[in-house]
Amino acid sequence: MPAVRHSAPRLLKPELENELVRSRNLGYESSTDVGFVRCLAHGFPTPLARWHYHDEYELHLITATSGKVFVGDWIGPFQPGQLVLTGPRLPHNWVTMDMPEGGVAERDLVIQFSHEPLVRASDTIPELTEVLPLLERAKHGIEFFGLSESAELHWHKVKNLRGLKRFTAFCDFLSDLAACTDYRLLSAAQLQSTDDDASLDQIHAVVSRITDHLADEHSAAKHAAELGMSESKFSRFFRKATGNTFTDFVNRVRISRACQLLMDTDQQITYICYEIGFNNVANFNRRFLEIKGMKPSEFRKQSLTRFRGAA
Repeated sequence: MPAVRHSAPRLLKPELENELVRSRNLGYESSTDVGFVRCLAHGFPTPLARWHYHDEYELHLITATSGKVFVGDWIGPFQPGQLVLTGPRLPHNWVTMDMPEGGVAERDLVIQFSHEPLVRASDTIPELTEVLPLLERAKHGIEFFGLSESAELHWHKVKNLRGLKRFTAFCDFLSDLAACTDYRLLSAAQLQSTDDDASLDQIHAVVSRITDHLADEHSAAKHAAELGMSESKFSRFFRKATGNTFTDFVNRVRISRACQLLMDTDQQITYICYEIGFNNVANFNRRFLEIKGMKPSEFRKQSLTRFRGAA
């Protein structure tokens, strides 16, 4: 690896949103009034539109304007009808690029809900286990397709109810989301379900080795030998668990880490390339373009847009 000069990182971290900033004046419902399912509607511009994260899931329906959406390391377009579920502590922001003079009174219909109540309840209410795969996918952000009209109806129904009736309406909404098969994951690579705990432990061990030592050389043959498998058996095993070939998964994890460094630091792109395990810049640029649809320099430039709309 050649010596590369790089500047000290300038941190560009998302803002943590906590309960103290959730003012009724901004449209928030009080959790003491409505329980753990909270509705929020807001326009644009607003101090609520900023690069931020929080401990709750957030279901986000866009009703007006278009622009760029930022979810984790994902940058993409949005327009009215987009429906996205973000998981706890996954940074996000929607930035309108075609705002009319004077802004818009309503752009976002949002539902926030917490993780623990649903997971604890699923231990004793088997029907709630249906939503657990949905919550797992939400760690990466989920964009749903074909649900915008029903989602708006669901949102207003939840918003207008209280108590058990609100929870029932919320579960009805979740049921539709859990059953939806037309969706895409937005941020980074993820593990799929495996047949048994032993397989899951093996996959987690391999993935941890990759993510903790990105700059090392990783090969299917090496990991297969460590698990006592043939390379062909390991490749089938790994693809079933991740949805990717071994090489594609390593590249996706490396590119995801590159996105984080491009967004959160001022490190030079060449330095990032070698730090995450690519052996030359041309290969890094090519893989980045394949996975993210743009060059690293353009990704960094566009990522700065995520701060627009902040108070």
